[in-house]
Amino acid sequence: MTDKEILQKNIEEFSRIQDWMQLSEKDSEVYKSLKKRYIDLKVILTSSGVNLTEIDRIKE
Repeated sequence: MTDKEILQKNIEEFSRIQDWMQLSEKDSEVYKSLKKRYIDLKVILTSSGVNLTEIDRIKE
């Protein structure tokens, strides 16, 4: 898998995670678990030089 494909996969997962977070109750265990992955992906994407301004819909 190329770097570009890995980056694309992470961006797509970041988007899916946000969708699921928006569908979950903020105090649920599911939301808390999703938030951990959301933070992981945010770090990965930021360190890869991705500007999250346009794609980050969870403003926490």
